Amino acid sequence: MNTKHSIGVFDSGYGGLTVFKSIAQKLPQYNYIYFGDNARSPYGDHSFDTVYQYTLECVEWLFAQGCQLVILACNTASAKALRSIQQNVLPFKYPNNRVLGVIRPTAEIVGEFTSSKTIGVMGTRGTINSESYLIEINKFFPEVKVLQQSCPMWVPLVENNEHLDRGADYFVEKYINELLEKDRKIDCILLACTHYPLLIPKIKEKLPANVSLLGQGDIVADSLVLYLKNHPEIESKIATQGSKSFFTSGDEKVFNRHASIFLDLMLFRIV
Repeated sequence: MNTKHSIGVFDSGYGGLTVFKSIAQKLPQYNYIYFGDNARSPYGDHSFDTVYQYTLECVEWLFAQGCQLVILACNTASAKALRSIQQNVLPFKYPNNRVLGVIRPTAEIVGEFTSSKTIGVMGTRGTINSESYLIEINKFFPEVKVLQQSCPMWVPLVENNEHLDRGADYFVEKYINELLEKDRKIDCILLACTHYPLLIPKIKEKLPANVSLLGQGDIVADSLVLYLKNHPEIESKIATQGSKSFFTSGDEKVFNRHASIFLDLMLFRIV
């Protein structure tokens, strides 16, 4: 019997591919299964209960494919579902499985990137309204002031491949200005959505020179490297053929077309 497992990477849509790409580059030896719940995305405006239910269904699907370790490469799912899954589901139903998110690894180091002790967090309405970043960052850096800004138009711009068009300028500038107006001491902005790295060229055009940008892909990948080093009982069970499989709950052709914005990979399969 094959006892080796793949690492599962889940997102409500395409954005998690930016995290997946970083993870696969840092840890290319492992087998991966990516699942995007495109048929029900975006998750950003759904209730906590709905996001929890959707996320749990997708996590359990990845478990069924042989993924003992699943990364929620989605800020909304991490904010609204991760803790409940870890506390209320895994110990009783899947005691040997693990589910990790993207918020805690980021919160653990974000305070190291600000001199003014004032940072901004930009994300979807769901992530911002959950206040998960406020709570988590305060645990590690209680002296750091955190200002938040929801950016409801940024994900549609990316998923419609309009993120580098002139039409995107208005919404990029609008949300940045709204955030910076809350406190002019902000000197670091965390992009708390995995879609947002694709907007970095536009964002940098609108940012003051003294404000730095922090994405999540490399942070989450580095955190996973450390996690596997510290948990050899998990690492030893991961298959190492370097295979990568991609699945979507939506239309295969649409997924192919949009995913190509995030990755130079065109071999996707549908479930």
